[in-house]
Amino acid sequence: MWGRSYLSRTGSFRPENLGQNALAMIGNLCFTMFVIGVLIFTIIAATYEPEDPLFHPSTKITTFLTSTSNATFKSDNTVVRTGEDFMAANQTAFATFINITDVENITESAESGGGNTLEVTSCEGSMNSPIDCRDPEVFHMLMRATIERFKDIHFYRFGKPVRGSNDSTCDMAWRFRPTEGKTAAFYKDYRRFVISRSENCTLSVVGIGDYHTGMNARKRKKNQKPGFEKKPEKQDQKISLPVVGEVVNDTLPVVESESSFSRGKYLIYTGGGDRCKSMNHYLWSFLCALGEAQYLNRTLVMDLKICLSSIYSSSNQDEEGKDFRFYFDFEHLRESASVLDQDQFWLDWNKWQKRDGLGLNLVEDFRVTPMKLADVKDSLIMRKFGSVEPDNYWYRVCEGETESVVQRPWHLIWKSRRLMDIVSAIASRLNWDYDSVHIERGDKAKNRELWPNLAADTSPDTLLSTLRDKIEDGRNVYIATNEPKTSFFDPLKDKYSTHFLDEYKDLWDENSEWYSEMTKLNNGNPVEFDGYMRVSVDTEVFPEREKADRNFQ
Repeated sequence: MWGRSYLSRTGSFRPENLGQNALAMIGNLCFTMFVIGVLIFTIIAATYEPEDPLFHPSTKITTFLTSTSNATFKSDNTVVRTGEDFMAANQTAFATFINITDVENITESAESGGGNTLEVTSCEGSMNSPIDCRDPEVFHMLMRATIERFKDIHFYRFGKPVRGSNDSTCDMAWRFRPTEGKTAAFYKDYRRFVISRSENCTLSVVGIGDYHTGMNARKRKKNQKPGFEKKPEKQDQKISLPVVGEVVNDTLPVVESESSFSRGKYLIYTGGGDRCKSMNHYLWSFLCALGEAQYLNRTLVMDLKICLSSIYSSSNQDEEGKDFRFYFDFEHLRESASVLDQDQFWLDWNKWQKRDGLGLNLVEDFRVTPMKLADVKDSLIMRKFGSVEPDNYWYRVCEGETESVVQRPWHLIWKSRRLMDIVSAIASRLNWDYDSVHIERGDKAKNRELWPNLAADTSPDTLLSTLRDKIEDGRNVYIATNEPKTSFFDPLKDKYSTHFLDEYKDLWDENSEWYSEMTKLNNGNPVEFDGYMRVSVDTEVFPEREKADRNFQ
């Protein structure tokens, strides 16, 4: 028996069996490796917990929301990107801009010395008469003077001039975009033109006021015809873009009647731990709620009262009583989505709920997906969140299987046009011709253990060395920074004309247009230009130009 066993084993190593044995061994080895791989994958899948990007704002979600290049600047306090930032700047390409040749030519007998002067054939007895700002020839003269004066912007529309502060001034408005601007938006400017009449009856533009000096041209008259505008070739091709500088109408929407309220379907989020968090966190959660409301075809009942996180406040404490409209464009949101203010909603609900038998469906578990609520017939779906973080964060509703179904409507959230107006004013004072650097120092520069090289890398000497080959001497350089003492950057003045945010305090002080409008919005109470507003303006001025934008952390 032993002999047979021996003979059988030795027989398996016969030459004719070697190929079959080799294939069997290779197959067994591959199967073993496959089993080990499956086992390792199963263990990883069972134990891996992906990081929540909201707890790492300088990497995951904030990188997505704030980074536009390979810049090294990343900050937990950086202003969040909003809908208009995701629009391509070339979306306005179809709206061809206006240049000198597009302005209707004035006849040779009435033209003299280019676009800034106009010779009138007869002015006998009218030397001291008021300038007729509505005269088409005066309109053409003002347009030409404007286009020749501001060479770094594209003009898309001119409004008809109106009388200014006296008989020799005219106010005129126009829409434009900076030639090299990144933001997909239109800007509106309105300026005061000083016009003189010489003895030979020639009219001349002798002065153009500063940004937004032509207040009489700000509001279009009800019966006023549209101004000079080159219309797009495709009239049905319309793109919704913010217009910075227009009068903002962000009044709260109301339901006109009991019947329309009772027919409506509503969604409201209450409670939770999202309050007083960073603005990134706030929008990430708010847009989850807005996305669910759109998925369910319901009106979102929103709380316009915001708690400003201590990271943005001058008191270093969380501050209640802020308004959504301080920071974001509520007019655009209201016109683009179905939303209601929470306070107004509860007044109407208490008035008509019992009378009309309006039903309420209470949901207290974020794991109840929007898909399970699609067939709910009740007038109001209320999601109530508890006190245990992070399970009480609103954005948890949009996780898991919901993530592929409910989309956050980023395009509905734009920055406050009042803040963007300050951005436009700063860029205008720099003639839209400047370079910019973004330098973050502050407490980070003091923390050598965590940031050992930051102080040296952002020192004036290092900055001068870095910028030497990137920015020409004598250029205007806007420095967006959290360094409290701007005198730190004085060495840069030897090569550049440096500018900082606080240089433009008059744009938000108590005599400013922004201050007046915000006080009205806040029921007569003054509004502080807080830390988030500062970083919002700072970082918007920074990327407005794309020649030599630089980031330093």
